[in-house]
Amino acid sequence: MKQNRALVVFAALSGAVAVAAGAFAAHGASGKAVEWLHTGAQYQLLHAVAALAIINQPRGRFVAFLFLLGGAIFAGTLYAMALGAPHWLGAITPIGGSAFIIGWAMLALAALG
Repeated sequence: MKQNRALVVFAALSGAVAVAAGAFAAHGASGKAVEWLHTGAQYQLLHAVAALAIINQPRGRFVAFLFLLGGAIFAGTLYAMALGAPHWLGAITPIGGSAFIIGWAMLALAALG
């Protein structure tokens, strides 16, 4: 676990940010911001947990990195827009989604051997 310490820390912080974003969506946001915060929180939290679950599997460290990077980009752009950033940031959001997809595909390939 020592060699994975940075990824575990990043995953834990990612989970904490996701919970905070979800709480803000439920109690402090309004309008379209609520949807962006909920979507970002859902995807970020799911992938933070998935990263922790696979970190010690074959190719797991790289897949975990992709999940966490995807979460930072995908959710981060949604959170930024919810907090008032320009909507053109939404064009960057799919980069994070692509990292998620590549990570899941790599996990499937690793399972096949």
